[in-house]
Amino acid sequence: MQNLLKNNNASGLSGQLLLAMPSMQDDRFSKSVIYICAHSEEGAMGLIINRHAKSMNFTDILEQIFPTIDNSPLSLSENTKDVPFIHLGGPVETERGFVLHSSDYHSKSHTFPVNDNISLTATIDILKAIAEGTGPDQVLLALGYAGWAPGQLEEELSDNGWLHCKANPDLIFETDAASKYDTAFNSLGINPTHLVNQTGHA
Repeated sequence: MQNLLKNNNASGLSGQLLLAMPSMQDDRFSKSVIYICAHSEEGAMGLIINRHAKSMNFTDILEQIFPTIDNSPLSLSENTKDVPFIHLGGPVETERGFVLHSSDYHSKSHTFPVNDNISLTATIDILKAIAEGTGPDQVLLALGYAGWAPGQLEEELSDNGWLHCKANPDLIFETDAASKYDTAFNSLGINPTHLVNQTGHA
């Protein structure tokens, strides 16, 4: 996956949203909104941004991680309790954490810019920075990711499995997860029930 992120193709679907079409048969992706972090001839990788991990929150993750790497107590920011929910990012590597965030944070060799506004980081350091109030202004935390082999996403688009469109940072970071699917379609002026037999792009 790291090679895919490093070889990201800016002219592909990176930085765009995938919206599952109403005809989507795979329950793992039904009514999902996926932010594409990388897309090239090597495949694609993205995070589902509209599903919460209901049994887990950010404080739980901090308590599990930091006692194992540092004997001193972690200094938590007063804003830690306001960190957004943990999301179910996809069915691949579901125990691995990812942080999608605004570009005001960068960790050398570990942060992968998706575009000028949004980056992806998958290291413990960013969790510590967020907890201490020195992390990025906007964050979305996810466990697992969605991945496609070379040519697989293109085939699914051709088969009308997905609609793709431009991504709005407000929708990604600020909109309630339960509302993102409808909000994304509404921003295009489209009723998803009319898309069953339509093409997969907007």
